[in-house]
Amino acid sequence: MNDRHPHRRQFLAGLAASSVLASPAIAQSARPLEKAQLLLNWYLYGEHAPFFYGKKLGLFAAEGIDLDIMEGRGSAVTLQAVAAKSALFGYSDMSAVVRGAIRGAPVVSTGVLLQKNPASAMGFADKNIRTAADLKGKTVATTPGDALSQVWPAFLKKAGLTEADVKILAGDAQTKLNAVISGQADVLLGYSHDQSMKIKDATGKAVFPVMFADYGINSVATGIIAHRDTLSGNADLVRRFMKAATLSAEAAEKAPQAAAEAMLEADPKAGKKDTLTEGFTISAGLYRLSPDQRPFQTNAKAVADTVDILVEYGGVDAAAKGRVQSFFTTDFLPGRATN
Repeated sequence: MNDRHPHRRQFLAGLAASSVLASPAIAQSARPLEKAQLLLNWYLYGEHAPFFYGKKLGLFAAEGIDLDIMEGRGSAVTLQAVAAKSALFGYSDMSAVVRGAIRGAPVVSTGVLLQKNPASAMGFADKNIRTAADLKGKTVATTPGDALSQVWPAFLKKAGLTEADVKILAGDAQTKLNAVISGQADVLLGYSHDQSMKIKDATGKAVFPVMFADYGINSVATGIIAHRDTLSGNADLVRRFMKAATLSAEAAEKAPQAAAEAMLEADPKAGKKDTLTEGFTISAGLYRLSPDQRPFQTNAKAVADTVDILVEYGGVDAAAKGRVQSFFTTDFLPGRATN
């Protein structure tokens, strides 16, 4: 993803206090509010909508939390900030958690929101690239060294293709977008809920992603992270935060446009309402591997499969395979929904 702002913003303006105090959810909570920061993985896009919507509805305040949402500069940077206790909670990709933890970062995933990875090869829908086989002979824009390029060889292998079957155009994140928009490349390697929205915003044209997960290359993606000291020293806060986050995601699923509006109320430069809504809707479609799964729930097999991919294709030390249970916990998640 690329920076669309000329000056990077460190903090997002809080939602108006009057709207929070008016929320019926807050009336249910008599406890004093405890400040907590959530450092996102990147600049705002649709996937982040539930946190803003939950804050607007008072779901975090109902759990005694005064939530401050901050934009990030990448999952690795977010993880470093949480490890340094500069932010209480972070929103980071599981691959960053594994890479950081194997190197000693005292950070754990407390809930994974995207159970299906949004990695894809995407291009304009009118090019009729619908399957991996359609990529043969096409030009693919990639960013060398990023997470997508690292699993690209695995995708090709699973799809029955070779490097020789495609032409590669290398460049940074913006170069990839420009290449597809200008027609220099047929597709780019990107995330279906993010880069596709940027292309659509810029051109007004529909984009179609060929999902890596549909070819057996699936790794759990972004979720909440916290420092080990926070888990042991303030377990109650972590439970309350994860309850509010879960309820926020479920509420946003039922009202995607309202969730997008909550983002724009917090930051009018976050994007366009329609594409934020569409981006969130795509994100929400990645929440579950089974119909009864609540948001943020994951399991050891899904994390182990992610670690296997990172070891085989991402250069992660093979020792990570024996440490799967140390990378995540589900101990702080709420139980089954009661309604």
